[in-house]
Amino acid sequence: MSAIRVLICDDHPIVRQGVRSVLMNHADIAVVGEAENASTLFAIIDSLKPDVVLVDIRMPGQSGIDVTQRLKRDYPDVKVIILSTYDDDEFLFGALRAGADGYLLKSASQEVLADSIRQVGHGERLLSPTLVSKVMREFRDLAKDKARGESGLTDQEVEVLRMIAAGATNKEIAEKLYWSEVTVKRKVQDILEKMGVANRAQAVAEAGKRGLL
Repeated sequence: MSAIRVLICDDHPIVRQGVRSVLMNHADIAVVGEAENASTLFAIIDSLKPDVVLVDIRMPGQSGIDVTQRLKRDYPDVKVIILSTYDDDEFLFGALRAGADGYLLKSASQEVLADSIRQVGHGERLLSPTLVSKVMREFRDLAKDKARGESGLTDQEVEVLRMIAAGATNKEIAEKLYWSEVTVKRKVQDILEKMGVANRAQAVAEAGKRGLL
């Protein structure tokens, strides 16, 4: 089996040198070239034919996200791993939306980097372990938004439903939301009708099944 061909794109020479030296210890991975920015990368990619491109998220000119979008458009068979010192949501989800096959923090160990290249080279997608919870949370929030939209409940009604699930009485809900108890009763009745259930307990059970809580 031929070695996985890797191209490193990072504006810091010391980073490129460090990654290259780490990967030289793995016979099944071959670093075929380096680029300091997007212009250099796209000038040499056709001749080097990499399987995997390691891209820094922040570079002068085009960012790693911009580079990923272009790679995925013009070289769909090339896998992209973002290497970053940043674990904030903006960079992480921007990279995933751009089509990155992996997102690794530069603090990852040598073995994790090599294994990640192997996995992505064989068609898998991956994240640094510390970032998985962020992505799971995002998907969970999206699922809740989708469930809420399908239920027909308003944000306010979902809030009331969560209070009911927490055991709040109509009086307690009224005090918290600065409503009258009559208004709360009407809201609860609206919720029951929209969810097709007969009482508060059934509403909570149904909300749990639908992932609304």
